[in-house]
Amino acid sequence: MIKVAVTGCVGNMGSRIIRTITEQENMKVVLGIEMPNSPLAGEDLGEQIGIGTMNVPIIASNDLKETLLEIKPDVLVDFTIASAAVETVKICAECGVNVVVGTTGLTDEQLDVIHTAIKDNDIKAVISPNMATGVNVFFEIVGQVAKILGHEYDVEIIEAHHHHKKDAPSGTAVRAAQIVAENLDLDLKEKACYGREGMVGERGENEIGIHAVRGGDIVGDHTVMFCGDGERIEVIHRASTRQAFVNGVIRAINYQHDKQDKNIADMFDVLGL
Repeated sequence: MIKVAVTGCVGNMGSRIIRTITEQENMKVVLGIEMPNSPLAGEDLGEQIGIGTMNVPIIASNDLKETLLEIKPDVLVDFTIASAAVETVKICAECGVNVVVGTTGLTDEQLDVIHTAIKDNDIKAVISPNMATGVNVFFEIVGQVAKILGHEYDVEIIEAHHHHKKDAPSGTAVRAAQIVAENLDLDLKEKACYGREGMVGERGENEIGIHAVRGGDIVGDHTVMFCGDGERIEVIHRASTRQAFVNGVIRAINYQHDKQDKNIADMFDVLGL
């Protein structure tokens, strides 16, 4: 039985992950974690997310280290915010607890801290800006199209999310841009163009446009446009429910438990892409 801890446990993603884990024959939730000094600390997790008594405690994150050492989960799943995720992974690494991280908005510096903690403490991690199976197939296709078309086509990336999303552009859009840049031998830091306004002049050579839309309850739409003379190819992924991300988390947990043979994996590894 795989013992799982979940951060942001009463939030939208956290509670969905917990409900889905309870449906798995080979997993069980052993701990829920909320923000520092949370008033929910000490409450029953199941009662707080509306699925009945689970006899699983909610703790505040400032008590995470001592609780991990006591309960000893096999893996902790983190879908929170970047600054919190960094500290959570560091504590998990020190406690020997593997992690699955779907938190977005992580900077290169934050990822360096996370990677160092994971490797120094020899734990396993699956880290991905988007856990949905279809999105990772989308990434694979985007890379293939970019490689085939080369530099003759202009690339524009458009992402749309709900009005509560705090980071922009989305981690998925950034990853798509990275994949395009890698396949075209470009430096994304030099070629990325994050939106346009005013008299910006003609489109720069090999520019990669990245644009964010925020509104309503959009779960997550991503479009990569390859625009040539007289034709346009669009690769599109639309998520209609957050369950798509949750299903990917379940696959990541199983992969980590059964197959993962390196410290840091991503969803390409999980899916064998």
